[in-house]
Amino acid sequence: MKKPTISDLAQAAGVSKTTVSHAFSGRRHVDPETRQRIEKIAQEIGYRPNRAAQHLRTGRTGMIALASSMPFSVAAGPSRLGFLMEIAATAAVASLTRNMALCLIPPFQSGAQLDAITPDGVILVEPFQDDPLVQHFTSLGVPVVSVGRVPGRGDIPHVDLNSHGTARLVLEHLRASGASRIGLVTGAQRRNSYLETEAAYRSFCDETGTEPAFLQLDETGGEVLAAEAVAGLLSSIPDLDAMFVPVDAFASGAVTAVTAKGLKIPQDIKIATRYDGLRAKLSQPPLTAVELHLEAIADQAVGLLMAAIGGGIAEAVSAPLPDLVLRESTACGPQP
Repeated sequence: MKKPTISDLAQAAGVSKTTVSHAFSGRRHVDPETRQRIEKIAQEIGYRPNRAAQHLRTGRTGMIALASSMPFSVAAGPSRLGFLMEIAATAAVASLTRNMALCLIPPFQSGAQLDAITPDGVILVEPFQDDPLVQHFTSLGVPVVSVGRVPGRGDIPHVDLNSHGTARLVLEHLRASGASRIGLVTGAQRRNSYLETEAAYRSFCDETGTEPAFLQLDETGGEVLAAEAVAGLLSSIPDLDAMFVPVDAFASGAVTAVTAKGLKIPQDIKIATRYDGLRAKLSQPPLTAVELHLEAIADQAVGLLMAAIGGGIAEAVSAPLPDLVLRESTACGPQP
């Protein structure tokens, strides 16, 4: 049986071959009802677009990439199911609904070979200031959008993670839960979420008349470095009775340090983190965290990137407002 051609589909749908091509490639706007009719008839007659031919005509690969410079020690969690992978899962689905494939680039390490990867566009997850991934892809002329603002690069479209507001939400909760001296642990890499969190923390300390107590840790150290650093912080500031540790890997290390000192959570010290992932849920005790709505964020990022690839104006958008997920680690009142 002869394989249906694009001409056969165009004739059956009563449209031009160009309209059929645009309906499948997404390069130009096609009326949604027309697109649906073309797709329905394509299924009925068994037509499948020739992706290789499309890519040759357009110079595109039909693929977008998701990348991050965050090391596995903080980007992934138990079973590698962490912040980065949760965004990747939703971004993959959002890409497929737009007739694109998603390539996941593992956490970038110095010396990694990226020259063989030239996608149609890239989503960078929380890049830091002067991040080599930003330089690499922009120098190739590849459209780039980011999850989280790129420090110093207002020209790159991004999904605003509301990091300042998230920090205030957690700090005010800890204060309302009875904490009087709150510590902060962030990453030494200058990602926008750390910068905004630190700014919110300084303002909070000024408003409450408390002395700041914070650490900036190299992300590559992960839980082990955090456990050592937090142990030192607890020794030097014995009146510390709460900690906001946005990086969940660092928060796990903080729990280890507190437990090793014979302190109890939340009776002696309360701990909260940012990402509501497996580390927060499986911690003993479970950690108060923040629902960042990563599914919506990933979908927003894919939408921004598709607009940039299509030559449209891709402006910054704001992620849904975060929600606090209360757990035992910051519970109020007497504990057993």
